[in-house]
Amino acid sequence: MNPENQIEQFKKLKHEITRFMLIYKFALDEMETKIEILKQEFQSLHDYSPIEHTKSRIKSPESIMNKMLRKNGELSLDSVRNCIKDIAGLRITCSFISDIYHVSEMLQKQDDLTVLEVKDYIKNPKPNGYQSLHLLIQVPVFMSDRQELVCVEVQIRTIAMDFWASLEHKIFYKYNKSVPESMTRELKNAADAAHALDLQMERLHRDIKEIKDDDEDDDLSSFEELRRIVIHNQQFTLPANFIKLLGDK
Repeated sequence: MNPENQIEQFKKLKHEITRFMLIYKFALDEMETKIEILKQEFQSLHDYSPIEHTKSRIKSPESIMNKMLRKNGELSLDSVRNCIKDIAGLRITCSFISDIYHVSEMLQKQDDLTVLEVKDYIKNPKPNGYQSLHLLIQVPVFMSDRQELVCVEVQIRTIAMDFWASLEHKIFYKYNKSVPESMTRELKNAADAAHALDLQMERLHRDIKEIKDDDEDDDLSSFEELRRIVIHNQQFTLPANFIKLLGDK
C-alpha cells in the first residue's frame, strides 16, 4: 500500500474511532443531566438531595485495547462494543444506604433508559469487602444520522464505600496487584467498619427524619413564607390570589 493510501486509511480509522468515543461521551452527558435534574428537584422541593456528587470517566483507547487483549477478543469496534460494557462509567455518591436504592429506583423508572443488569455488592459484598450497587444502563444517543444505544456502567455508593474503594484501588496498584495478606485482612476489617458506620448513620438519619416530621406537623409556617419559592437560585413570590385560585380548583 502506498503512503497516500495509508494516510487516507488512517484518517478514516481515526474518524471512526473518534465517533465511537464520542457516543460514549454523549451518553455520559445524558446521564449526568438526568442526575442533575433529580438533584435540583430534591433540593428545591425537599430541602435534601439523596445525591451528594457524581464523577464520570471514559476508558482510554489504550485501556480498551489492553482489556480486549486480556479477553483475547478481536480488535474491531463492533467487538469492543459487544465485549466491553464499562467504557463509559458514572459514579454516584450518596450519604446513606437507603439513598442508593432510592436513586437506583428513580433511574430504573425512566422510560428512555433500559437496565440491562444489576449487581448488588451491598447485599452481597465481594470477598475483599467491596460494596457498591452497579447498574448497566443502555442510553439512547441521537446522532445526526442515526440513533445509537450506548451502555453506561453506573456505580452508586455511600461516601464511606467510596473512601474505602479509593484506598483499596491505590494499595492494589502500589503493590502491583500483589497485596500482602496482612494488608488484605486490614482492608477487609476496614470495609466491615465502614459498613457498620453506614448502618449507624442510616439509623441516625431515620431518627432525625422522624423528629423533623414531628416538628413540621407542629409548626404552622407563615403565609408569607409559604408564598416564596426558589428556582435555580432565583426567588419568586406567588401572588396571594394565584394561590387562592389554584386552591379553589
